[in-house]
Amino acid sequence: MKNTEVDVKVHAPICSAAREICTPDALRFVGFLCATFDDRRRALLKEREAVATEYDGGALPSYPVETRESVRENNTWMCAPPPADISDRRVEITGPVDRKMVINGLNSGASTYMADFEDSSSPTWSVVTEGQRNLRDAVRGTISYTNPANGKVYVPRSDGKLATLLVRPRGWHLDEAHVVVNNKVASGALFDFGMYFYHNVHNLVKKGSAPYFYLPKLEHYHEARLWNDVFVASQKYMGVPQGTIRATILLETITAAFQMEEILYEIKDHSIGLNCGRWDYLFSYIKKLKCHTSKIAPDRSHLSMSCPFMQAYVKKLIYTCHKRGTFAMGGMAATIPIKNDPEANAKAMEGVRSDKLREVQAGHDGTWVAHPALVKIARDVFDEHMKSPNQIGLVPTEGANITEEQLLELPIVPHGKAITSEGLAHGVAIVLAYSEAWLRGVGCIPMNHKMEDAATAEISRAQIWQWQRHGVHTQDDDVNITKERIRDLVAAEVSRRRSNLSDTQKTNAKWLLAGKLVSDMLTKDKLDNFLTSVCYPHILKTAYEGSVIPDAHL
Repeated sequence: MKNTEVDVKVHAPICSAAREICTPDALRFVGFLCATFDDRRRALLKEREAVATEYDGGALPSYPVETRESVRENNTWMCAPPPADISDRRVEITGPVDRKMVINGLNSGASTYMADFEDSSSPTWSVVTEGQRNLRDAVRGTISYTNPANGKVYVPRSDGKLATLLVRPRGWHLDEAHVVVNNKVASGALFDFGMYFYHNVHNLVKKGSAPYFYLPKLEHYHEARLWNDVFVASQKYMGVPQGTIRATILLETITAAFQMEEILYEIKDHSIGLNCGRWDYLFSYIKKLKCHTSKIAPDRSHLSMSCPFMQAYVKKLIYTCHKRGTFAMGGMAATIPIKNDPEANAKAMEGVRSDKLREVQAGHDGTWVAHPALVKIARDVFDEHMKSPNQIGLVPTEGANITEEQLLELPIVPHGKAITSEGLAHGVAIVLAYSEAWLRGVGCIPMNHKMEDAATAEISRAQIWQWQRHGVHTQDDDVNITKERIRDLVAAEVSRRRSNLSDTQKTNAKWLLAGKLVSDMLTKDKLDNFLTSVCYPHILKTAYEGSVIPDAHL
């Protein structure tokens, strides 16, 4: 059936995954979502820019006045109770959506696996469409993978102990440029959500589960309201009861920290809580307050959960979620095992245990890990200290009266150690390495025994830009952080990386392009909102050389 009101075109190479996923009916549904909601999305993004300009001019985030009585002081509302199959979320593992990772995530022993179309994925057309096919096959129970190098076969475990699946679509700020709806580039968020929901909602309901989501990078409760309206319309479109969809909001922006209750209120009938998205939160803090001379961030090594503003954020989030009867999820352990160095590995794993112990004792209902080897470590800590499926009934009062000042308070760093030449060089290397990988279609990389994704790379990018913007100096050598110094560091790192490559590897690698983009991002007069937005056009060029998928024009 042809829908004359919605015109959908797909500009991308024909591939088997796209043929299976981008069916006319699925595209019609995505077209419906974009036609109905994308103007609101674009308007909200413009509001973000207006608020950012205010912050650049000296303003600071604050609690909304208009919702004090109707939301924050209104004790008559609660979030919907958690579904039975997701009432215990003590360990959640996250990762990209490639086929092997999906299987490993489901088999990991974690309570849930979050398949990530956002910070852990580079949204090439193949990544996006193959990822959707992988999740569809996982829901159907037909997923398998054979390693072409050694013939090893990966299949879901048969003992019934598979992790419950959650999906993180892209944020509101990201487009899906391979799809055009009514002559406008589609929303990446609506595409990712729409394709997963359309293909899987009925099968999930038959299995006694439902479509569960993680929603990233919201900056205002109006953005949560938009998601809620998308959910209501989608459930009606697909003929399933309201409240079938459930979502956890990643509390990843400094502005959202001042609107926790408002965000939960907007999505209360579909909510399964908030998550301490700690790395993006650090990035947002730096980005939003980048022009404030009193908010210059120290080296990334000093930006830990012991920071005053991070402690305040955690306390407020746990109190808010439990007050409203929903999950308060802990943050990511980005550590990965250190091979061939047992002593260093033991120290790193003890750091993970300490982090998870802090979370469970603070009142979190679960936590995140990035590597299967950390699942047991995190689970053992939560099993010892959380005997029930969750701690929603625990409402720690210390989070009740967190002030605006506490949510903005930076750590005190010993004299001479706040900003160092080592920290500067390390930050440049992280931004460059991640950008190069992203341009190749890889969304997360191991580096220095950590799993770096877009969120962690963004911390380094934002703080290096901030340092040169304010003309600060590295305190160990008293040398100014200038644009020229940053460009020299980028060029040196590109040269070092390329010197170890063969001619074939140099052809396939993206170090020269990454170096150009990173050098520009770190030194331009205005900080780019997102690294991924800068790099995105460069992964589209080959895609648009392909053909239009047949029947994609509805």
